[in-house]
Amino acid sequence: METINSKKSSHNHEHDHDHHEGHSHSHDHGNSAVILFFVGLAAFLAAFFLQEGSFLQNSLFVGAMLLSGYHIIIEGIGDTFKESKRQRKFVPNVHILMTLAALGATFIGNYEEGALLILIFAAAHFLEEYAEGRSKREITNLLKMNPTEARLIQADGSVKTVDVSVLKIGDKLQVLNGDQIATDGVILSGVTSIDESSINGESIPREKTVGDEVFGSTINGNGTFTMEVTKDSSDTLFAKILQLVNQSQSNLSKTATRIQKLEPYYVTAVLIIVPIFILMGPSVFQWSWDESIYRGMVFLISASPCALAASAVPATLSGISNLAKRGVLFKGGSFLANLAGIKAVAFDKTGTLTTGKPSVTDYYFEKEKGASEQEWIDIVVAMEKTANHPLANAILTKFTAEKTIAIDVENKIGHGLTAEYEGQVYQIGKPEIFKAVDSEIQVLNLRYSKEGKTVIYFAKNNQVIGLIAMMDVPNTNSKEVINYLKSQNVHTTMITGDSEITGQAVGNLIGIDEVIGNVLPENKAAIVQSLQEKYGTVAMLGDGVNDAPALVTADIGVAMGDGTDIAIDVADAVLMQNDLTKFSYAYKVSKRLDRVVWQNIIFSMMIVVLLVILNILGKMDITIGVIAHEGSTILVILNGLRLLIPTK
Repeated sequence: METINSKKSSHNHEHDHDHHEGHSHSHDHGNSAVILFFVGLAAFLAAFFLQEGSFLQNSLFVGAMLLSGYHIIIEGIGDTFKESKRQRKFVPNVHILMTLAALGATFIGNYEEGALLILIFAAAHFLEEYAEGRSKREITNLLKMNPTEARLIQADGSVKTVDVSVLKIGDKLQVLNGDQIATDGVILSGVTSIDESSINGESIPREKTVGDEVFGSTINGNGTFTMEVTKDSSDTLFAKILQLVNQSQSNLSKTATRIQKLEPYYVTAVLIIVPIFILMGPSVFQWSWDESIYRGMVFLISASPCALAASAVPATLSGISNLAKRGVLFKGGSFLANLAGIKAVAFDKTGTLTTGKPSVTDYYFEKEKGASEQEWIDIVVAMEKTANHPLANAILTKFTAEKTIAIDVENKIGHGLTAEYEGQVYQIGKPEIFKAVDSEIQVLNLRYSKEGKTVIYFAKNNQVIGLIAMMDVPNTNSKEVINYLKSQNVHTTMITGDSEITGQAVGNLIGIDEVIGNVLPENKAAIVQSLQEKYGTVAMLGDGVNDAPALVTADIGVAMGDGTDIAIDVADAVLMQNDLTKFSYAYKVSKRLDRVVWQNIIFSMMIVVLLVILNILGKMDITIGVIAHEGSTILVILNGLRLLIPTK
């Protein structure tokens, strides 16, 4: 487990490092900045009712600029100073460019344009923060979907429901049927069967009794038991998902990070070009010094990369928010952005492609003189109802008794279930314990076994008269998702610890490209590596501890939300409801995000080029430049916010 955590630690560190190299402008300014913005906006609007060019009107414009944009000015100067000091070189940002442009416009007497520039830029900034806040809210709302409580047994024997985070080693817990086990521990009293597919990948529930170990996040069956906590539960699912909120905001997409890395170089270039442009005005373009300074200010505004800086981040955060609302949590924008480029997907079988629980697929009962198939079913149901057999739920789900039979059942280890009814002895158990078997039943057993199914026999007086075949069947969405991925030319592989026969049986049902069976947990990561070498970018979907190394190795690890804490901890994304269609939906959102980001980049750069050319030709003034430039920034952000709308 230490190896897994240490690997993931470095994995996450790399992404964090990428982020911090670029400078992020997404800051939470709080209510004071919003209030000052609207005060500044009010001052700006009030100025229009005063005499044009008067001292009071110009003062209101300057006041509007300082009030609505004080956080822009502070970030422009403050962040440039901090980053320059940290990196020991001049590292300006787009905020200082906007500050200089507004001050320059004011310096040449265009007070209204300077205020307008800051107002629109600040509005775009708040719009970007709205996208970020929306994403945080959607992710935080999903916390309600996860169990975070345990039934703590008090010193006086009473039971109190408490938060999982308060549990301590040595605490006694009551676990009722169907409960999700809160943390790791040992059974003190009671007998039950527990679905441990999220831990060991096995689809058949395990019988547990006094002294047996139980694991957090596994699902209790029909029994009730008490347990003692053996591990600290501070590292709960609740805490892990809170970490997701922070990670998803800090880990930007590669495109966003690349843009942010280029930003200081771009801004530095503009700051160098503007004075050269002003100095060249009189000699090259035959402008007066006043016009040259004016055109320099327009150039400064036109060349500012506001729209470019906003091309990726709001779109990425909107995509994360869209998915969070639908039960898909991404730990960072880079994972969502990269999902569009996957060439292969590896799936764990149990609990990912399959339901994780056995279901009756086939059955056969011999017909005796005077006895119908339903009579045998009535006896089977009566026997299974009183048993604590791990396959009982599958049988009881499939069969319905017409006649209620009172029957005493004995569960003998190695002999299955035995019962006596109307002078006859009936038995349910594995094929190996029976000797008197008709050829027809033997043939069926062989056929079902080759199909990867678990077979049990039903006997009367030691003569087998029926059989029931069970299998962990594919979940309802597996085939649809596999078909969609294949239509996108994405190779699909199923990795399972089950036999090749069992794996192939499931693979044939859902149409998967490749099945790899008999895989030990430690070999799953190696298979993912081989897929990476063969196909390129690979995603891995799994839900158990045995999937954790493979989830780390994959370019994008996706954990099923009903899986173990460790799988969710090391994964890059989580499907909260174990719904595979959420994965194909995430892939569609990722493809859409890629298109939107490139639309924004191309559009924003075209606007910059157009404004610069029009400025050189003398076809544009500061007001048009401000509106066109900052308007394009708002359009880019609004285009990104389209990703909040559900993807078809």
